[in-house]
Amino acid sequence: MEAASRTGTPRVSRADRLSVETRPGRGPGTVVLTLDGELDHDTAEPLRDALETHSGVGRVVVDCSGLQFCDSTGLNLLLRARLRLLAAGGHVDLTGLRSPVDRIFEITGALKVFRVYEDVDAALAAPEA
Repeated sequence: MEAASRTGTPRVSRADRLSVETRPGRGPGTVVLTLDGELDHDTAEPLRDALETHSGVGRVVVDCSGLQFCDSTGLNLLLRARLRLLAAGGHVDLTGLRSPVDRIFEITGALKVFRVYEDVDAALAAPEA
């Protein structure tokens, strides 16, 4: 049973507001993570787990087309995963960045460090850089 807030309305679990679907990419060593919902401090655990699970692959493509919100927690999670994979010779690529999510990547300069593609198909078709 959900706990009630001070106003008597049931609290909705924020952890349920982000889903992460994992599937293999077209080649060996590539995984696609499809995000749907809101990525923030309270919902980051599923993405954190998926990134840690796949930290040994060569390439992680993160499909953000279903992402409606991303705060600094989500941005930092992706930046740390990028650094871990880069150190091992891999990449984290982003696809489907849409407003307002693309704005945090733009104003922080993160768009300059990620390879960003229009969609997953474009990312998977791109030659490895």
